[in-house]
This record gives sequence, structure tokens and C-alpha cells, in this order.
Amino acid sequence: MKKLVAKGATALALLSLTALPVLAQDTEAAAAAPAAVSPEVAYIFNTLLFLIGGFLVMWMAAGFAMLEAGLVRSKNVSMQCLKNITLYAIAGLMFWITGYNLMYTGVDGGFMGSFGPYAFDAVGGDALDTGYSTASDWFFQMVFCATTASIVSGTLAERIKLWPFLAFTVVLTGIIYPITGSWEWGGGWLNGEAVKAIGGAEFSDFAGSTLVHSVGGWAALAGAVILGARKGKYGADGSVHPFPGSSMPLATLGTFILWLGWFGFNGASQLAMGSIGDVSDISRIFANTNMAAAAGVVVAVVLTQILYKKVDVTMALNGALAGLVAITAEPLAPSVWVSVFVGGVGGVIVVFAVPMLDKLKIDDVVGAIPVHLLAGIWGTLIVPLSNSDASYVTQLIGIVSIGAFTLVVSSVIWFVLKATMGIRVSEEEEALGLDKVEIGVEAYPEFGTGSGRL
Repeated sequence: MKKLVAKGATALALLSLTALPVLAQDTEAAAAAPAAVSPEVAYIFNTLLFLIGGFLVMWMAAGFAMLEAGLVRSKNVSMQCLKNITLYAIAGLMFWITGYNLMYTGVDGGFMGSFGPYAFDAVGGDALDTGYSTASDWFFQMVFCATTASIVSGTLAERIKLWPFLAFTVVLTGIIYPITGSWEWGGGWLNGEAVKAIGGAEFSDFAGSTLVHSVGGWAALAGAVILGARKGKYGADGSVHPFPGSSMPLATLGTFILWLGWFGFNGASQLAMGSIGDVSDISRIFANTNMAAAAGVVVAVVLTQILYKKVDVTMALNGALAGLVAITAEPLAPSVWVSVFVGGVGGVIVVFAVPMLDKLKIDDVVGAIPVHLLAGIWGTLIVPLSNSDASYVTQLIGIVSIGAFTLVVSSVIWFVLKATMGIRVSEEEEALGLDKVEIGVEAYPEFGTGSGRL
């Protein structure tokens, strides 16, 4: 009996060994062709992507606040903090009141959507046809809207009144940004047949080099020209007088926060995380985004050393941001080398555009115009280098049309505010600092008060 059992066991073992290659092949085949997830699972992961991306982009509001607080003088720090938290709140309200529907609802190849408040999901909603929670999509899109307003805040710092700035923010976040966004992301005319017939492709702006950053940059440029420079910034002989910021540590912290938030900005713009392909693409976007920022820093550091014999930390910070803005229009398609090139050119733009603006006597306190407007134009224009579905002609059409609309409408709004409310504080108030005269809360009260205070 024992011999029979032993023989049976041996035969079973041999049979098992023979079957192992077949089992291994089956396992490899299963790994090579992963099963698609259910609609419910895809819905959950897509919604999670919007929420996590939205958290990160919302955190960029803190980055802008700290960057601006560090780059303005100490007598204006509280004002910048107040402006940044208030503009974020206004953006949230306006994007609900009318912004989202104006950008996405009923655009149908036209120039804008519909007016009216946005309706969120029903409590415990279970509709899977959207592929994600509509409230999560609203939240993700809303924080992009707030980013646009943050760009304007830094450029116009230290001499603009609070309430006219907030009034402009209402129009920018509720009307201007949603309309330009609808032209591309809302399925508007830049994706229409007429544009494709001219340029051979639709306009392409993956995460908003133009639709977010250049829109904010154009609005900031219009405001800076109409508002005028800070008192004493430019001499009659053409000289430029630097106004050092209050805190380089704060500015550096703000830059790192923005860099971190940008992974949500670009990565979640994939708009889906329900498959292995989507997750792989998101990872690639993260890597390309990081490499472009790194290239922007290194180029800015090297160039300032060559040109000025000293490295300028503010140029290094803005080099990172310019690299991030530039890669935002197409962070998925480029190779690492192309990402480095795109971000590196962003660093070049910052180093040369900042003194160019000073020659034109356009006072941009934090360098937002070179970073967001000019690097945004560059990043959008160069998309066809890595994306064969894009066209240089169409990219130029989008850049010019969005820029012209934003510049003209912003200029009209600034002129109206100037004629009605007045947009600039008096020379005496500017000298005392906006913390004291506009809001009554000084960021650094122990430094003392007086017109001679920095």
C-alpha cells in the first residue's frame, strides 16, 4: 500500500512539474493584458484624482501668498496676505455663481457658455455616466480660476487700493477667465472646424500655460501700465532703483509650495486615473514637470552669474516658476530632454525680460509678467515640437486671440475703476505702507512706523 501511495505521489509531482510552464504562461499573459476596472472603480479613482489635484492647486494659493509676502517690502506684507486669501474666496464664489457654466455649459463651438449658478451632485449621487463626481470637477476647475487672480496680485503690489483690486478680481474670475477658458477647454471656437481648416489642428493647451497663466499675465500687464510704477522706482534719467523684498526665506518657501502644487496642476489635468495607462501618463507628467522647473532654476542661476557676476536668488525662484509655466501647455508628450529645453528657455526669458520691463518702466513687483505671460506664451507656442497633433499656426491663433481679448477687456475694466473708484493710493499712503493705511494691521509692528520705514 505504501508503495502505491509513493508511486501515486511521484506521478502527481511529475504532472505538476509538467504543468508549471503552462501555468507560468497563463500568469504572464494575464499580467500582459490587465483586466479593465469596473465603471464604479474608475469613477472613484477619477474623482480622487480631481480632489487630490484640487488640494494641491489650492495649496498653491499659500505659495503665491508667501512668494508675494517675501518679495514686497515689510510695510506691505499684510496687504498681500489679505489680498491672496480674499481673492481665493472671491474666485470660489464667482466660479460657482456663473464661472463654471460660462466656461463649460452650452459652449458648443461658440464663444461662451451660459450664465447662472452651478448645480452640484445630489447627496449620495450614483450616476456613473460622467465618469467622475461633478462636484470634484467643479472644485478642480475652480482652483485654476483662483490661480489666475493670484498672478495679478503680485504685479500690482505696494500701490493699488484694496477694493478696486477686489472688484477687478470679481470680473476676472467670473467673466474674463471663464470666457477664454471656454474657447478651448469648454469646446469653444478654438476647437472648431474653422480654426482647424486654417491651422490644420485644434488649439492645444494641456493644463493652461495660456488659458491660466497668460490670461493672468495679460490682466496684470494692463493693470501695471494703467496703474503706473511705484514712487521712486524709476529715475528721470532712466535709472532703476531696486526695492528689496522683506524676506527671501518666505519667497523661497512660496516657490517650493508652488512647485509642489504644480504636480496637481499638471498631473490632475490628465483628467482620468481609472487605468494603468492614465496612471503611467500622470507619472510621466510629474517627471517632466519637475525636470522643466529644475532646468529653469539652473539656467537662471548660470545666466545671472555670467551677466551680473553674482547669482540673484529672486531670478532663481522665478526661473523655477517660469520652467513650470512653460511646460504646463504640454507636460505629457515631451521626452526628458525636450522638457529640460522648454523649462530652460523659461529661465532665459525671466533673466532677460525682467530688465526689459524696467527699461519700459513697467513696474512688476514679483516678476509675474515674465514668468506667467511670456513663459506661458513660449510654452504654448512650442507644443508642436513634441505633440504632432498640434500646429504652430493654430497655437499662434490661440495665443493672439486670448491675449487680445484679455488685454482689451482688462484695460477697459481698469480704466473704469480708475475713473470711478480710483485705483491708486496717494503718495503719502504709499510711503507709509498699505498695511497701515489700507487695512490697519502691520505684519511687522516691532519694526516701528514712519515714512522712512522700508
